[in-house]
Amino acid sequence: MQILIGAIGRLRAGPEAALLEHFQKRITAWPLALREFELKKKAAPDRVSDAEGELLLAAIPDGAHVVVLDETGKISSSAGIAKEMADLQDSGCRNVVFLIGGADGHGDAVRARADRMIAFGRNTWPHMLMRTLLVEQIYRAQQIIARHPYHRA
Repeated sequence: MQILIGAIGRLRAGPEAALLEHFQKRITAWPLALREFELKKKAAPDRVSDAEGELLLAAIPDGAHVVVLDETGKISSSAGIAKEMADLQDSGCRNVVFLIGGADGHGDAVRARADRMIAFGRNTWPHMLMRTLLVEQIYRAQQIIARHPYHRA
């Protein structure tokens, strides 16, 4: 099973990027790729999230299971994310795609394509920090599935 994280904006060098790289290197259960997207042309303010959504949707492989990170999504525990990852793997899912929107969130088309929408609490997180939090949770899911003591719950 391959994992793709599609995210709006570029993660610049800094502590978030270093931490993301730290966890990404430790994920061995699934190949993980991060694709970052930026609008080439300025969109009208009321159309930014739709234009960004078009970029994200175009990157989704056929048949992929799509998880959208959205403030309106279901709050899931680390154990819940691990169970979903294990279930997807056991069902023969070939591609899991996580989508992280930009500062204006996701448009209706991205939400409509979601097989699942999750939230990391009801707080609003900087979208640059979200990718680091997500990669840590994917690593944690790997460790939970392997019954490794990294996750002590």
